[in-house]
Amino acid sequence: MSVLEDYEELKRLVIEADDDVRKAAGGNKAAGTRARKKMQEVKAAAQGVRIKLLEGRQDTDGTEPAGE
Repeated sequence: MSVLEDYEELKRLVIEADDDVRKAAGGNKAAGTRARKKMQEVKAAAQGVRIKLLEGRQDTDGTEPAGE
């Protein structure tokens, strides 16, 4: 997948979590569980986007980012 495809997937996951996050904020415990699970998926997708962006930067300038 490309960076843009991964980013679109990340956005889709956040949108999917919206309902459950709002319900959880209102005290719905089951929605809280679903929201936490979805947030783990969001975290993994965000990390995937970050990695692809770093790979793209390395490919562009031929150097590795400092501290990575």
